[in-house]
Amino acid sequence: MSRAARLGAFIVVTLAILVAGVFIIGSKQYLFSSTYQLKAQFDNVVGLDAGADVRVGGVHSGTVSSIVLPHKPGEKITVVMDMGKSTHEIIKQDSVATIETEGLLGNQYLAISFGSAGKANVRDGDIIASQPPLEMSDLLQKTSGLLDSSQQAIQNATRATANLDSISAKINGGQGTVGALVNDKQLYSNLEQTTATMQNTMLQAQTGVTDFQENMEAMKHNFFLRGYFKNRGYEDSAELAKNEIERLPQGTPIKEFTYSVKQLFDKQDSAKLKNQKSLNAGGEFLANNQFAFAVVVASAGSEGDTQKDLVLTEARAMVVREYLVENFGFDDSQLKTLGIGKQTDAKPDGSWGTVQILIYPAGTEIPPNKQASAVVSSKTTSDPPVQASADATPKP
Repeated sequence: MSRAARLGAFIVVTLAILVAGVFIIGSKQYLFSSTYQLKAQFDNVVGLDAGADVRVGGVHSGTVSSIVLPHKPGEKITVVMDMGKSTHEIIKQDSVATIETEGLLGNQYLAISFGSAGKANVRDGDIIASQPPLEMSDLLQKTSGLLDSSQQAIQNATRATANLDSISAKINGGQGTVGALVNDKQLYSNLEQTTATMQNTMLQAQTGVTDFQENMEAMKHNFFLRGYFKNRGYEDSAELAKNEIERLPQGTPIKEFTYSVKQLFDKQDSAKLKNQKSLNAGGEFLANNQFAFAVVVASAGSEGDTQKDLVLTEARAMVVREYLVENFGFDDSQLKTLGIGKQTDAKPDGSWGTVQILIYPAGTEIPPNKQASAVVSSKTTSDPPVQASADATPKP
């Protein structure tokens, strides 16, 4: 082959390589393919340069064509991107651009997230949302702060270990109460015996309390005491406030039944019914009519002991309620009781008091029930129950 032929072949090969390189580079930079433009704005691009890759889902899909500085302070830097047409279907209006770094100290590139399926496609020249990049200086500053905190924690742990060593040395040397207990077997033995004695004493005290409670419960059912309560129409005073309300409700009853205590009970100081059938008219009304709730209200006359009369009226209201519930079909939760004790405005005419069945219409609010503590209080104090009963005096 002649020298001219060899020179011609060299030139042809060189031109082919040059053309191939131009096409390869141009293809990477999207010089020979259809593209569209997107923009994103940042406060700081942390070293991102024009010509940097743009990746969508980690795939190279475009290039940074230019980076435009703002015209005045306070505005953002605009990054202009040339994107391949293939990304037009996956980049949406809610896609977000972020500046990432290849490795820890690699080159920066722009990453764009996929958009939501229901969002509109981006158009040529649109500005998409962006996230501020993580600057290495901020990362190093945070790392430095963590290292300082770790060093402080190590120093605290070292001091705590030194303190424990000092305490252990004192205990081993017999110093202090714990050291004496550890090193003096006689003192430890005495303390152990004292502790055992205290435990036995507490156990005996607890046993005594339990026995006392059992004895009190047995007394309730004792033959003589049970007879005392039964003579008055009830067995357990704790049952008196089970369905008792604190006061009469606001509003006017739709129906009232009023009975003289002499008509219903056999003695002035008794809650034992003698003429139950007198209550049947009230029971039939409760069974055959709609109502919100009813209250059995019992009061005593003007004579007698105030506290005894209060308990006696509670018992009378309870036994009347029990008779109505047992003999007539209605919701027993709708029937309440209220013992108001002595009537402060009653005349000294020898009357034993009255019993009323007050029936209230739908929509009437039921007053709260008396609590057990209120029942105990009514047995130990004199004035509060009397004051409370004054507001609840039944209608004549």
